[in-house]
This record gives sequence, C-alpha cells and structure tokens, in this order.
Amino acid sequence: MEQVAELLKKIAPEIVREVENRYTILQNIYFYQPIGRRALAGIISWSERPLRSEIKKLEEQGLVEIEQKGMKVSVEGEDTINRLEDFIFYLRGLSPVARNIEEKFGCRHVIIVPGDSDKDETIKKQLGREAARNLLSFLKNGDIVAVTGGTTMAQVPHSMPPASGFNEVVVVPGRGGLGERVELQSNSIAAELAQKLGAQYRLLYVPDNLGSEAMESIVNEPGIKEVIATIRQASILLHGIGGAEEMARRRGMAEQQIEEILKKGAVAEAFGYYFNSEGSIVHATTSVGLSVMDLKNIRTVIAIAGGASKAPAIQAFLRYHRPTVLITDEGAARRLLYIEGGKRNDEQKDS
Repeated sequence: MEQVAELLKKIAPEIVREVENRYTILQNIYFYQPIGRRALAGIISWSERPLRSEIKKLEEQGLVEIEQKGMKVSVEGEDTINRLEDFIFYLRGLSPVARNIEEKFGCRHVIIVPGDSDKDETIKKQLGREAARNLLSFLKNGDIVAVTGGTTMAQVPHSMPPASGFNEVVVVPGRGGLGERVELQSNSIAAELAQKLGAQYRLLYVPDNLGSEAMESIVNEPGIKEVIATIRQASILLHGIGGAEEMARRRGMAEQQIEEILKKGAVAEAFGYYFNSEGSIVHATTSVGLSVMDLKNIRTVIAIAGGASKAPAIQAFLRYHRPTVLITDEGAARRLLYIEGGKRNDEQKDS
C-alpha cells in the first residue's frame, strides 16, 4: 500500500488532494453527526459552495445520508473511513516518520494520526479512538487499568465501543483530580471507560494539588489507602503528556512558582513531575496515585499526546521513559523529528 500511495502522489497529485478532502469531510461528519452543512463548513474551514458539491458526490456514492436533523455517515461510509485510514497514513508519508521515532526513542510502537490537533479538534477524537483500539488489543480479564485526565484522554471512553468479557477488569484513576472540568478528570474518565468495558472501577476522591501535610493526612485514610494500593498494581496505563506551563497553571500554581519551574528548563509534566528537554526531573509536586517511578512496574504503557506545540514535551518525556505505545498526531510527530534533528522527508507540511 505504501508503494501504491507513493506512485499515486507522483502521477496524480490532484487525486490525492481529492481523496484527502473527502476523507476529511467524511471523518468530521462521522464525529459530529448529525450535523448541518453550515456547521461542518465552520469546523473544517471550508466555504459552503464547494462543500455542498463534495457532499452531493458523497451522497450519490451512498457514503453520506442527509436527514432533517443533519448529515450522517452511512454504514458503507463508516466502512470506507476505516479502510481509508491506513491509505491516508501512507499518502501523508507517515510510515517513515513513525519508524524514525521508534528508532530514535526506543518505543516499541508509534501510531501517528494524520493532521494536527492544534489546528483541528477532531484529531483529538481520532487519538482517543486509537487509544481505545490499542487498549482493547492489550487488555486481559483481571487487568487493572489506570487512566489520567485531560482533553485528549476524555476522548478514549467516548470512542470505546461497548465490550464484554472484562467483568474482572478494574479501571482506576492514575492520580487525584486537578479541580478542572468534571468530564476531564481522571475519576470521570475511569468510570465512563469501565462502563463501556463492562468492568469494575474504583475512584480516588483526592485533589492532586494539596499541600504535603494535608496530602499525608488524607492518603493514610483506610479507604483512600486501599484505592491507592490498587492503582499501584496497574498492569495497563493510559496517560497524557502535558506541557510544563500548561500543567502548572491547571494545578493552580502561583505565577512565581511557575516562573521558577520554567527557569529550571521544565518543558513537560507527567504525574506531578516536571522534566527538562533532556528528560531529567527538575521539579516534583505533591501528587497522589501513580508516580513516574511506578512506570517500570507496569506491563503496558500507552502514552497519548498530539499537536505540534506538544512536541517539546513529548521529546522530554520520551527521553525519560519509553512507553509500549506512543499515540500522537502528524503535527507533533513531524515537529518532534524536526527538533530532534531528524531527516526531513519528515519535512513539515500543513495538515
């Protein structure tokens, strides 16, 4: 398929653009269905006239259905999206990019979603869907699955199809809450994911940004202590990688403290630890649940982060720990290789 994609790019680049455009339209209808044409035009930044023409063609091909509530993807259209995913991956030249990242950072698997979630929120939904697929491929009944919070992580349970045979699986939050929107907190994500899997769950009702004295008092409560012990037995972890400044603000740190952390060179955060570009820990906060020290004991670690702006954070964390699977997007992957000094057939292109 990779050779066919390369040949098509050389002989008929206009067909490649058309395929990519129609894939983008189908994909966005699928994620936002039912959706009106005007709303879709705003999401993908198209004018309505050319979009109307493309939708008409997709409808004639039986890939899109137009109803009173809006457009939706047909069963055949959904099948087409799934079958096109690998082809688009090769059309964008992402296979060598993935291999290069695997070689440079020692990751076992690197999965790259076409596009850049900094520019297109839909890409976060795709990252969540890839994470859900990978979780199912690794999951065994009896596993303990830990998940962290955040906007991309929140897409994982949304994308997870209802499953069965996992009644002995336990899903837990990887750490305490950050006081952000409820649907973005690890507790909410763990509960929703467990429901989709038909699994059990345990919740951790502890803020992640308490002072050390308050934290020590709370974590010694019998109920909390039991949940933390379960979390530390996790066999699968799904976690995001955050930018240092972004995560410091989400934790409610004072401006002076944020400045101090950034002066130390912090560019990434995970589990309350801040890393510089070399992957060294430069600051740690009081945090409940998993720590970076626990990663070596977890059978399968799936790291998820996208957007070109996240590339420095991804680079820093990968220098500290090699996850089993890295799920990222094209914007982050190409920028990562650029700042790492990779070859630029990995040259950046607009998504």
